[in-house]
Amino acid sequence: MSKNESLALDTAEFLLQIKAIKIDNQNPFTWSSGIKSPIYCDNRKILSYPKVRTFIRQEFARLISEEFGSIDLIAGVATGAIAHGVLVAQELGLPFAYVRSSRKEHGLSNQIEGNVESGQSVVVIEDLISTGQSSLAAVAALREAGCNVKGMVAIFTYGLESAAENFKKENCALFTLSDYNHLISHALEMNYIKESDKQSLIKWRENPEAWGK
Repeated sequence: MSKNESLALDTAEFLLQIKAIKIDNQNPFTWSSGIKSPIYCDNRKILSYPKVRTFIRQEFARLISEEFGSIDLIAGVATGAIAHGVLVAQELGLPFAYVRSSRKEHGLSNQIEGNVESGQSVVVIEDLISTGQSSLAAVAALREAGCNVKGMVAIFTYGLESAAENFKKENCALFTLSDYNHLISHALEMNYIKESDKQSLIKWRENPEAWGK
């Protein structure tokens, strides 16, 4: 087993243990995009579990060092990745900033909070990748501010084809600690789900917009 595969399975196990991943084929969840899904990932729960929180922080720091080398700044995507980004920045001894989904409508009208300078090399922290649109909006804001965004790291990705296309289009490298395929395989092996659940989850990922209709 490769190091990356072991990491993906270990991360999946942690997410399942703390119930950050919820699977319910009978009562699907509704995303903000309107997509109905039999699976929901809430990585904010990680913050309540010190062992898991430490694991995520350390693996993010390792992944960033291995894939991107020396960088100037860690940026988190608001709101789910702010805390994780702070922890990683602390681990690496780097400055931190975060990016809002849009500019504030009061005060300084900032979209980026923190000290960001043109020319800085940045890695963006995200907790979850679905279609990737909101994540890439943060990348666009940092690039507009003159930053050299070297890529993004996230805890989990649903592995949607649309996300892969969006990241490729925006020329943004993406690395994740775990992903949909490893999660589903591990959940079945460890009896978190049944074979019938797996088949439904596979069908959902093939066509999320049409699933359940």
